[in-house]
Amino acid sequence: MYIRKHHELPGTAAAQALIEAHPLGAWVTPSDEGLLANHVPFLLDRSRGQFGTLLGHVSRANPVWRQLPASGRSVVMFQGPQAYITPGWYPGKQAHGKVVPTWNYAVAHAHGVARAIHDEAWLRDLLARLTAVNERARPMPWAMADAPGDFIDKLLRAVVGIEIPIDALVGKLKASQDEELQDRWGTVDGLTAEGTESALAMASLVRQAIDRPEGD
Repeated sequence: MYIRKHHELPGTAAAQALIEAHPLGAWVTPSDEGLLANHVPFLLDRSRGQFGTLLGHVSRANPVWRQLPASGRSVVMFQGPQAYITPGWYPGKQAHGKVVPTWNYAVAHAHGVARAIHDEAWLRDLLARLTAVNERARPMPWAMADAPGDFIDKLLRAVVGIEIPIDALVGKLKASQDEELQDRWGTVDGLTAEGTESALAMASLVRQAIDRPEGD
């Protein structure tokens, strides 16, 4: 991924936080037939390895896991907040007109060699952890124990675990850093007025990038 210096996501922890906030990864891995792309909700285990380890699962009917022994390294792309930025928000439009639209976004790319895991205990633990993470904010969290045991056992036999120790982790934050300061504030105001969840999230990132000292 091409990243200009001022578009670097600030640090490993920031990239890990983006993954945890937006865990549905676009996983691309090579195969004999070409590139295979799958969308998988991953759990990031920060305690394993320099950059952490991604844990997930796919359907046993999915051919991707059979290709892994010979596929080599793959990449998982995580998409954070994103928004179209109109030059209509820029004071510079009125002052000199030398402005154009752009697109702001935050992403993290995790690279590593994936392996398939068939161990039932590993899979059961993963699914319990995934469920706990995604249910924790709900007033009545669902747990695997809420479903019949034989039903869960049957589903476990239908999936394959995926483990990807991350050997390279890069993040990009394109949040109007290369615009004039007045236009950056115009972007914050415009996104805030737009009011969608994605627009408000991007407004916050643009504001943070303004407040962050150069080089931080």
